[in-house]
Amino acid sequence: MTFGFHSPAAGSISASAGAASRLRMLEPAEWSAAGIPLLRNPREVVSGLHSRHRPTASTAVVAVLDHEERLAASASFTRRSAPADGWDFRNALLAHLRRVIPHDLRRRAPARTAVLLYCREGDERWTEEDGAWMWGLRDACTLHGLRCGAYITLTRGGWQVFGEGRGGRHPGLGSRPAALGDASTEFGALSPRTAGGAAEPLRRTAAR
Repeated sequence: MTFGFHSPAAGSISASAGAASRLRMLEPAEWSAAGIPLLRNPREVVSGLHSRHRPTASTAVVAVLDHEERLAASASFTRRSAPADGWDFRNALLAHLRRVIPHDLRRRAPARTAVLLYCREGDERWTEEDGAWMWGLRDACTLHGLRCGAYITLTRGGWQVFGEGRGGRHPGLGSRPAALGDASTEFGALSPRTAGGAAEPLRRTAAR
């Protein structure tokens, strides 16, 4: 008689991993009920980040805004070609936040807000990938002492702020970024800790 442990089938392991990753995402209803603060001028925020980072498909741009919605810091990186998992997205966002701005964990309440602009193919409808980014943004903000702000997608049809029903056709994925000097907005003019340029896979692209 042989004693020992039975190794679970590869299919069972894969199914368990898939179930766990689905837990690390937020449905649109959950996001809408989370009390995410509204952006006063989302078009200005989107246009400013688009001009700075010139994102392409699969690029994520995380930005920190002060209480007057001025840009304090931002970073961009490209998403690896792996299954969408909020845990991985959280770790990537947190790593870039730590590089570009100190945490606010000693404050009694968050004073700054992090927003995420994600560029992807497809239409404006919610996907599981969006849900994983939402989960990752919320968790990264908690661990860095920030208020969780808007999640914005940029597709070929334009941009939209999830949970708010606000969006626009320009800029969109593939549209030509406006020159920063041509942007007549406060957001575009105030950028003490940002840098644009091409994004690299999960590597720093913005500095203090």
